[in-house]
Amino acid sequence: MKKVLFVLYSITMLIGCQSNGQSQKKENYSVQDRDPIEVASINGLERAYFASGCFWCVEAIYESVIGVEESISGYSGGHTSNPTYESSNTGRTGHAEAVEVIYDPKIVSFATLVDVYFGSQNPTQINGQGPDHGSQYRSIIFYQNETQKKIIEEKKEKLSKALNRNIASEIVPFQKFWKGEEYHQDYEKRNPNNPYIRNVSIPRLKRFQKKFPELIK
Repeated sequence: MKKVLFVLYSITMLIGCQSNGQSQKKENYSVQDRDPIEVASINGLERAYFASGCFWCVEAIYESVIGVEESISGYSGGHTSNPTYESSNTGRTGHAEAVEVIYDPKIVSFATLVDVYFGSQNPTQINGQGPDHGSQYRSIIFYQNETQKKIIEEKKEKLSKALNRNIASEIVPFQKFWKGEEYHQDYEKRNPNNPYIRNVSIPRLKRFQKKFPELIK
């Protein structure tokens, strides 16, 4: 049995979100000093941006939350234009795998989305989540205004005190979101038998749903 589990874990490491391990060192991508860009509401729907490891996992988590219309996989937080999966995976573009969460603020608040963020990951892991390692998998919450920044900072501080640990998640002013390649969208739904999805993504989703049953559609 142990041998089988080891093989499954090895497969997961090899064919997951495909971290190449080239960027393990945490770097400063010079976005902290920029003013945040606020995204306009469209038809009453707002947008929020989060990075928390593999975007396949994060997209599925947010799409299961009431009030969320859609979650889109892409890239944010870097210093280059038009990042791709291949270029971001080198760790040299500065981008992290991120999601754009389109939500109805009348049903779910930004503060609740932040709770979902912290509650669906290991917030103390630096430059990665689970088996995925590298700066492209680092945890970031992007804020669009000072109100959002205050909400994030307060929740991060409270969590740090509760765990008595440093929280790895960066708090970064939002600049731009680049939508990922089409084959990454709804990846968990469309590829339920992928070994990474079965062994990492779905268990992560189920842990979140068990923790926050009141937020699930």
